[in-house]
Amino acid sequence: MEHNKLHTLLFVNHYRNRYIPFAFLSMAIFHLPLFLNKKLRFYKLMGSGKNGTFDIWPDFNQWAVMLFFNASAFPEKETGLLSRMLAGKFIMGWWAFFKVKTQVFLLEPYAGHGSWDGQRFVDPKEKNPDPEGKIAVLTRASIRLSKLSQFWKAVPATAEKLEENKGFIYSIGIGEIPLVKQATFSIWESLEDMKAFAYKKMAHQDVIRRTRKESWYSEEMFLRFRVIGQSII
Repeated sequence: MEHNKLHTLLFVNHYRNRYIPFAFLSMAIFHLPLFLNKKLRFYKLMGSGKNGTFDIWPDFNQWAVMLFFNASAFPEKETGLLSRMLAGKFIMGWWAFFKVKTQVFLLEPYAGHGSWDGQRFVDPKEKNPDPEGKIAVLTRASIRLSKLSQFWKAVPATAEKLEENKGFIYSIGIGEIPLVKQATFSIWESLEDMKAFAYKKMAHQDVIRRTRKESWYSEEMFLRFRVIGQSII
């Protein structure tokens, strides 16, 4: 895989209350067009938690689709056009029919470690320069069933008042399987702001140490992205 050629589209979709059953249905139906889409290298359909981070309580109005694709095949970087080309007519039509408000983030993974269902999206040996300006981060993990209690007891200390941290712009908690396969995606004004939150908060550092020492995760991944663009469709 040409790691440095991968780009990512993250769709965050907000359904009105009366359309929530169709949001659930989309998580099953969308698999077929995405699986058959040869333009994609990897995709995930996910639900979301409340409060913008890991949360035991789901947000049934908000759902996410994440697509990884080879950037060299798509020189166009306008998010609307890329969305139509990669999500496809069926999915875009579904969102339009059900009046879904969709935020789209166009991202370039440039650093990180770990895997997602065995797939790696950056080469940890390849040192790419950190970008100037906004940075996005995805932290995801498959939590061992025997460690669920420890994990969820630790979450409130790290998630509390996330929006009050300097440089914080946006975050969402997303996951493939409630409670077990979880991720947090966040955007920051700069790399320095992100590091100040991730590495200087004592509660956050304590949880990181415990995940290693007590082997909470069966698989985990951390990715940093350059933020290329974002829009609402």
